[in-house]
Amino acid sequence: MAESGLCRKKLEGRVAIITGGASGIGEVTARLFADHGARTVVIADIQDELGQNVAQSIGSHRCTYVHCDVSDEEQVKNVVESTVRIYGQLDIMFSNAGILSPTDQKVLDLDMSQFDRLFSVNVRGAAACVKHAGRAMAERRVKGTIVCTGSVVASKGGPSWTDYVMSKHAVLGLVRSASKQLGEHGIRVNCVSPYAVATPLMCNSLQKEAGEVEKIHQSFTSLKGTVLKARNVADAVLFLVSDDSAFVTGHDLAVDGGFNC
Repeated sequence: MAESGLCRKKLEGRVAIITGGASGIGEVTARLFADHGARTVVIADIQDELGQNVAQSIGSHRCTYVHCDVSDEEQVKNVVESTVRIYGQLDIMFSNAGILSPTDQKVLDLDMSQFDRLFSVNVRGAAACVKHAGRAMAERRVKGTIVCTGSVVASKGGPSWTDYVMSKHAVLGLVRSASKQLGEHGIRVNCVSPYAVATPLMCNSLQKEAGEVEKIHQSFTSLKGTVLKARNVADAVLFLVSDDSAFVTGHDLAVDGGFNC
C-alpha cells in the first residue's frame, strides 16, 4: 500500500494545463495527473459542456475548466496568466489540442481554407502554448515541463491528410527548437507521438465505432495481442512530465506498437 501511495504522488503539488483536455487523450491525461497528486489540472478546450463535466467528475478542488481556442494566441495567453495568478505557478503544459482534416486533403486537391484552419490549431496553437507557458516558467524560474502531442506521421509521409501530416512535422520541429532554447532555464520540452487512437475525434472523422478503428489499425503494428488506448499515451505523457524523465528533453516518444520500426 505504501509503495502504491508513493506512485500516485509523482506530480504532487504541481499545476498543469492541458489543452484539448475535454475528451480523448487529454481527458484521460487530466484524470491521470489528478490521480498522481497534481495540485490542480486546468482543462482548456472549446467543448464547454464536456470540459465542465470532466472537471466536475475529477473534483473542483483538483480540476477546473476554461474555454480556450488555441488558434487565438490571446486566449492561450489568458489561460496561462490566469492559472499563474490563481495558483501562483505553472509546472506543466500539455499542448494536446488538435484537429483532423474533414477531407482526404491530397496534394493535388488541397482545400487551402481547411489547410489554414488545421494549421491555426495544430501548429499555431502549439506554438502559442509553448511560447506562453515557457515565458511563465522562465520568468518565475520554474523548471517546468512542456509536452506536445505529435504523431507517428511526423516521421513519414502519408497517402492522404497532407495538411495534418505537415502539421505534425511542424510540431516536432517546434519541440526540438524549443528544447534547445528553453533548456538554459531548466525547462524541458518533449513530444509524445501516438499511432492511431480510437478517440472521439478519430472515430467521428472515420465515421466508425471505436472497436472498428482499433481493429483496422491493429494489423499495422508489430506488437500483437494488445490495442493502443488513450491511457497508454497518457502514461507516456506522465513519464515525460514527471521526475522519471528528469534528463530527457527534445525527445519524440513514439507510442506506436512498433509501427515505425
